[in-house]
Amino acid sequence: MFTGIIQAEGAVQKIEPRQGDWRVTIHTGKLDMTDVAIGDSIAANGICLTAIEFGSDFYVADVSGETLSVTTAGDWQVGTPLNLEKALRLQDRLGGHLVSGHVDGVGTVKSIRQDARSWRYEIEAPIGLCKYIAAKGSICINGVSLTVNEVNGCVFGVNIVPHTLQETTIKHFKEGSKLNLEVDLLARYLERMLSAPQAEQTSKITPEFLAEHGFK
Repeated sequence: MFTGIIQAEGAVQKIEPRQGDWRVTIHTGKLDMTDVAIGDSIAANGICLTAIEFGSDFYVADVSGETLSVTTAGDWQVGTPLNLEKALRLQDRLGGHLVSGHVDGVGTVKSIRQDARSWRYEIEAPIGLCKYIAAKGSICINGVSLTVNEVNGCVFGVNIVPHTLQETTIKHFKEGSKLNLEVDLLARYLERMLSAPQAEQTSKITPEFLAEHGFK
């Protein structure tokens, strides 16, 4: 799990195609790697990746064909900037919102405009994700936890303050940029709970069971 609070901006350092998927080396910039171990999760642009090798300023991860096909990872090149966040620990502050690192779909930047010292971005989500996005709810964009300002169909708006712009890859976004989107976990589970058929509940508490255990 992650929080959507970016800890460093890194970049793709090396890409090795391997029988239909990739092994990538990611330069970690200022990310503190002193407490990282093999098998730890480090999110890159909102994609949970497992470190199979690491050093003081890099980690190596395998990226599956599935991930390459359903996220922006398939468009990565050497030098592509990445938002990085290490997995959440139980004692950490939850400054953003709970993020799984499992991308739900790819959105597109529709417009960018300045609003005082901040910037307003309009982003179009895939039609299958629209129902999960609500005004004043949370959404994760390229690993960044953000609040949805407004929603119009499948287009939603977010406000980026100067600190977030400076410390993340959002400053590189342009109209037409493709972005990894992860909707709020609660919205997904609530939708599943409401739509799933109700399994028949068969109680194991019977008169015979009660009698057997001393209740007469």
